[in-house]
Amino acid sequence: MNVQQALAYGTATLKEAGVEDPIRDARLLMAACLGIDVGRMTLHLHDEFEAMPEAIFFADVSQRATRMPMSHLLGFREFYGRRFMVNQDVLDPRGDTETLIEAALSVPFKDVLDLGTGSGCIIAILLDERSDATGVATDISKQALAVAQRNAVKLGVADRCEFEVSDWFEVVGGNYDLIVSNPPYIAADEMAGLEPELSHEPRMALTDERDGLSFYRIIAAGAPEHLNAGGWLMVEIGPTQGGAVVAMFEAAGLLNVGIRHDLDGRDRVIVGQKPL
Repeated sequence: MNVQQALAYGTATLKEAGVEDPIRDARLLMAACLGIDVGRMTLHLHDEFEAMPEAIFFADVSQRATRMPMSHLLGFREFYGRRFMVNQDVLDPRGDTETLIEAALSVPFKDVLDLGTGSGCIIAILLDERSDATGVATDISKQALAVAQRNAVKLGVADRCEFEVSDWFEVVGGNYDLIVSNPPYIAADEMAGLEPELSHEPRMALTDERDGLSFYRIIAAGAPEHLNAGGWLMVEIGPTQGGAVVAMFEAAGLLNVGIRHDLDGRDRVIVGQKPL
């Protein structure tokens, strides 16, 4: 079997499984198995498929057909112009979170706290963009923090970031110019309707097992104690949660509370500032 024949088989398998873009995914998996850039695929279509990459490719196709995320099979996700390691211990970074990155980079900060850091992509990018800033990243999962630390090392910001196992503010000390978070915000009764890929991601990173708002209550109530005067709190939200989270920020005494929209025009980030 040559590469072209294997690629056709992989594409057909993924199409039958209902994968959204079977051609793209099969090509990416093939390129990873061959150790080549996907843009050079046409140069190798008539090559004989060697036994080892062939076995890996068909195994990966089988797993993708179960709707395992591509990032788990490839071991990385491209996000905000950078490549981040991801696995089954962390939430796969998604484009919507770039709205939170942009909002955070629109304000001045020298120190930042990332609550529930997961893969560490948010704080790593913020520190990479602000070379004079330092940060603290927390997560309740030791496994997630291990991934976040590896991503920080790869991006060259690990020497400016501390990683702490913490249940939100549990072990957090000090004050910060900026607090960011992308907490689990899917309500328990919405979980069954999610896309199949999400079943392979850590459930604790997706839902609070309640109404989807419980962690915002904790973050909004605790943030003022850990913000410097004039400091900002920014959180990613689900597109129907804007009004509820805005009310929490205002109840916590934050000023300049507002909503930032994603590229599709949906409510995506809530921001608020501690009074001077």
